[in-house]
Amino acid sequence: MDSSVIYTVSSLIFQAPLILIALTSLSVLVNVLFQSVDKSNGSKPPLVFHYFPIIGSTISYGKDPMQFFEECKQKYGNVFTFILLGRRVTVYLGAQGNNFVLNGKHSELSAEEVYAPLTTPVFGTDVIFDCEHSKFLQQKKFVKFGLSQSALESYVRLIAKETTDFFETYHDFNTKPKAKTGKLEVTSAMAELTIYTASSSLQGAEVRQQFSSAGSRIADLYHDLDMGFSPINFFLPSWVPLPRNKRRDVAQREMTRLYTDIITKRRQHERQQAGQSAEAEAKDMIWNLMQNCTYKDGSPLPDKEIAHMMIALLLGGHHSSSAVIAFAILSLASNPEIQEELYDEQVRELGKEDLTYEGLQRLKLHAHVIRETLRLYNPIHSIMRFARKPLVVRGEEQRNEIFVPQGDILLASPAFSARDKAYFSEPLKWNPHRWEQKLETIDEEDDDDNDSLGKGSNSPYLPFGGGRHRCIGEKFAYVQLGVILAIFVRSFRVRAVDKSTELWGIDYSSLFSRPQSPSKVIWERRSRV
Repeated sequence: MDSSVIYTVSSLIFQAPLILIALTSLSVLVNVLFQSVDKSNGSKPPLVFHYFPIIGSTISYGKDPMQFFEECKQKYGNVFTFILLGRRVTVYLGAQGNNFVLNGKHSELSAEEVYAPLTTPVFGTDVIFDCEHSKFLQQKKFVKFGLSQSALESYVRLIAKETTDFFETYHDFNTKPKAKTGKLEVTSAMAELTIYTASSSLQGAEVRQQFSSAGSRIADLYHDLDMGFSPINFFLPSWVPLPRNKRRDVAQREMTRLYTDIITKRRQHERQQAGQSAEAEAKDMIWNLMQNCTYKDGSPLPDKEIAHMMIALLLGGHHSSSAVIAFAILSLASNPEIQEELYDEQVRELGKEDLTYEGLQRLKLHAHVIRETLRLYNPIHSIMRFARKPLVVRGEEQRNEIFVPQGDILLASPAFSARDKAYFSEPLKWNPHRWEQKLETIDEEDDDDNDSLGKGSNSPYLPFGGGRHRCIGEKFAYVQLGVILAIFVRSFRVRAVDKSTELWGIDYSSLFSRPQSPSKVIWERRSRV
């Protein structure tokens, strides 16, 4: 090879880092100049200053969304735009922002265009965000029918049994025979318990047995599906062959097969029992979707759609429930006086009787603990919608109209407004007693079955979202959390390992926030009531 060619190649290799640095510096300079020049006559939301194009404010937002929102609010007001991996995200904070984003018309603001790339590979096709909006609303009604009052009442016994059994067998409570005290890793324990309680009550006996059966792969399949909720999948096509996405796709197919096999066996059993005296059927959610649900055009739910809806139910609320009950227990560990008040409430209201739905309603302080934990530690810090049209925002602090371009992502944060001192005194203090005086101004019902405006979204406290996409599992979540909390308080006292702990750290690294690790408490077994 000619020596001059060798010299040229080696020179380029040597200079490559310098060229990269120069190009990066140039892109930063151009980006900064563009931000200083492009003021858009004040018609657009102010853009959060950032040095690096594409990256924008991704790191600051991802590290601590609550702190990021607070700093931006102080500098820009309640409405501002930041860059998230190359996408424009316009944030609208406060109760008005919650209402604007969550109650926007479907023709203007779309949830599916934000969430479908993330959820469809996990849940499956033709359900939730992978279908026409009118079909999605019908599916919500199908699931809501399976969460009737009588169903919720029957779930109390199932959840109570699962919880009691778990506290008797979980390894952290049984380090040695009849251990009276020990340490509990709260987050991992509650993640396991809530999947058992949800599968036992909502999913049916066949699914619950899979989690306990030796040789069953359902726990591994659940984990692989769960890893599909990686935030990076918001911005990457579903076909990108990341290792976790490959495992996600395999798990989705196998979980679909598991549910369709259950459905097939149930249909076979129905045919075999035809004409005979019917056995008492377990009226779980699978039964509800098989027997009671027909689309408006008269077509029944296909087995594949039932399977995909059951997968969505299994994964959809688990993260929130496990994080909330974990934060509640951690907060009790730092507030021993509240623990004793809860215990005294059970002694006063229930005595030695088993927990029932009616009894659960009498435990007012228990409900306040759950409500306060949802306020301070909402696992969903951001709710997003895609702007299908240019929109006009009239914020509380904005004198002029602000125009949001088509294609922006709109973001509301009920988690942030619930920590705002404008709405709550001492907002960073965990204080369940605040709910004894605070008037109830939010609508607990989910009546948003059409494209009209929903109720109750103009509120700083929306732990289950609002509008037509408000979580339909809200009542079930309160039952599940209430039963677990009641039995935990009846069974244990807990205290913080570090006595200085008052406000527990939050891990924002995944899509759903959770307690920072380690999240250990010291437990002491109570005598029976």
